[in-house]
Amino acid sequence: MSTRTARDTDTDDTWRRRAVITSIWSSAIALALLIAAAVIIWSWRDQLPHPLASHWSSGSAPDGFSGLTGCITFMGATGLGCIALFDAIALFSGRTAATLRMTAAGNVWIAGLLATIATGSTAVQRGLADAHHVVLPGWLLPTAMLAPLIPAGIAAFLVPADRHQPSASRIPEGAPQIPLGASARAVWLRRTSSGPGVAIAVGSILLVIVLSIVLDTPGILALVAVLTLVLGATLAFRVRVDATGLTVRSLLGFPSTRIRADEVERASVIDVSPLRDFGGWGWRVGHGGRTGIVLRSGEALLVEQTGGRSLVITVEDAAQGAALLNTMAVRARGRG
Repeated sequence: MSTRTARDTDTDDTWRRRAVITSIWSSAIALALLIAAAVIIWSWRDQLPHPLASHWSSGSAPDGFSGLTGCITFMGATGLGCIALFDAIALFSGRTAATLRMTAAGNVWIAGLLATIATGSTAVQRGLADAHHVVLPGWLLPTAMLAPLIPAGIAAFLVPADRHQPSASRIPEGAPQIPLGASARAVWLRRTSSGPGVAIAVGSILLVIVLSIVLDTPGILALVAVLTLVLGATLAFRVRVDATGLTVRSLLGFPSTRIRADEVERASVIDVSPLRDFGGWGWRVGHGGRTGIVLRSGEALLVEQTGGRSLVITVEDAAQGAALLNTMAVRARGRG
């Protein structure tokens, strides 16, 4: 039978309160962006054709049309659905600042994307009597993807870091450790990357380049820069275990995460399937709020932390990393 201490309850209340607060303010910003776009579009109602072009295929001419109310409703409904999804992740799995930063940035970015696309695609139709031949500017989609990154980054920055939660318990007896002298130093360094992810990344980039040539829209090439940046930040990481604890950092320097040695409850090795356990590859949130840096199937380092948090990272030689981290956790408690 498990027991829950007052400290456990306080920790649960703390992260849930942070998740609620983060969801409220990031959702408010996202809704403000969507409402502002809707107001601007509605103010143009006397200058727009009916119906409006609402979808463009691979050709330059539109192939989908809708009324003004329908366009605004679609933007709003899509935005609300995405906001609800990010908020659900925060409220059910937001034990760590990293997860809350992702959801806050996601709320703001998706709202900015939808607002920019809706406003931009409507603006080019002002003053037209017929929308059947309107051409969507090549710069619109890259701008819609890039511009919201700025407020999204600010939103992520506004989420406070996890507070220090040193463990009050010992490392379990059966946890693997490395015998080190009291003054001995040791460091474990590894690099991990995604084989399938890299292949998908290269394929995506090549597809965007081909589309830009076929559609004669050089502006789409900006998507290549976005894809390269995003994939470079999520498909390769450096992992370090030393006396301070565990540090995981992408090759671009961001995102990153750090676990102090005195917050480690136990480090161990588990077997991970990206799709089964985390729904895909990259920086993920899995069952029970577990954070995963999952780049391949197979062995992974599992770090259980105070506050009910845990981190999984797929990396070679995970057993050695787990043993050293347990050793450093014992030292940090002053018992090694």
